[in-house]
Formats: sequence, structure tokens, C-alpha cells
Amino acid sequence: MKTADRNDVQMDPSGFVLLADYVPDIVQEIRYYSTYNFIGERIDGYEEPCALLTKEAARALKSASKELIVQGYRLKIFDAYRPMCAVKHFVLWGIEDQDIRMKPYFYPDLEKQELFAKGYIARQSSHSRGSAVDLTLLDMKTGKEVDMGSPFDLFSEVSHPDYRGISEEQYENRMHLQQVMIRNGFQPLGCEWWHFSLENEPYPDTYFAFPVASEYLKR
Repeated sequence: MKTADRNDVQMDPSGFVLLADYVPDIVQEIRYYSTYNFIGERIDGYEEPCALLTKEAARALKSASKELIVQGYRLKIFDAYRPMCAVKHFVLWGIEDQDIRMKPYFYPDLEKQELFAKGYIARQSSHSRGSAVDLTLLDMKTGKEVDMGSPFDLFSEVSHPDYRGISEEQYENRMHLQQVMIRNGFQPLGCEWWHFSLENEPYPDTYFAFPVASEYLKR
């Protein structure tokens, strides 16, 4: 990933949209607004539990959602645009904070310092460019998340999309999600089955710093 300099940091949200306006069928559970995440507290910059994305990524996700609804699924979003201050929060927690209260739930087999080396936490995140999403499938018949073999943000080899130590059904569920996302212009990440980035993202070298809140889109 390119290292950002001062010219790459932007506060202008004009290229972003509220995802719910584009894809009203999407379910949202913005984990970094809540305390149920790998740090255990609300993350800096998350002022509202809503998903923001670039217009281009939102359009692509709308297309993916339409395809999945026909198949009986809805998309469930855990995270979308992530401001730079949130990434800084992750980094400082990883380097300085001794708190490991969420370790049993999110990184039971790793030490905090390993999360960076193994790619689970990035010092600069594609989410801050506005075209990356963390998501899963929701079964419209049961109203429950589809079984992917590991929960969101479990930092483990088990969460790698191509991990085969899960059931065939769980693996097929991952591949189904991945294939739909790829068909609609997204690329997967090698260590997280839930993470996808728009292949032709509009701001490939720009990182954004405005907070996650719908009011910033109206200014």
C-alpha cells in the first residue's frame, strides 16, 4: 500500500454517500460504534452507527444486494468507511495499551503485536479510502447470519477465505459471498472472508479523516 503524505489526507466528504440511501435492504451492525469489538470500546471517529461509502462503491454494493435478494439473502454490514483517527486508535491500542480484555473473543491464539505482522490490523487501512466494506450474508428465511465458519473480526487462520478446516457448507457459504462480490466489482482480502474492496476505487491514493456521521455529508 502506498504510504500517505500530507497531500493524500482529505476531509472532503463530497464523494461519499449514506449507504442506507443507496441500499435500503442492507442490515447494519456497525461494530466499531459499539463496545463489542476487538478493543472493547467505541472507536474514535464513529459518531453514528451508520455506513458511509464512496458513491462508486455504494452503486456496486447495490448491484450485489439485488443479486443476493433474488437468492434469498440480504447483506449485513459490519464496517464501511473508517476515518483515519479510528485507524490511529487501533495502532495506539496495539502498541501502547496493555488492555487485552477482548482477547478470548477476537484473537485467542495471538498476541496483540502479531495482529499487525499477520495483516489483521493495518497501519493504513483501505477502509479509509472509502471503498472497502466488511460484511456477511443474512438468510431472509431464518433472519440469521449465514454460517461462515468464524465470526467477524476473529483474527485467526480460520478466518482466511480459503481455510479448509471448516465444514463444506461453511466453505461454500464463503465462496458464494465472494463470488457475488467479485462479480459486482469487489476484490477479496486473503486473511478475512468478510473484507472486500472495490477494484476500481475512485480514491486509490487518498485517505479520509472526516468522522462517521450522516451530518457531514450534508455540509
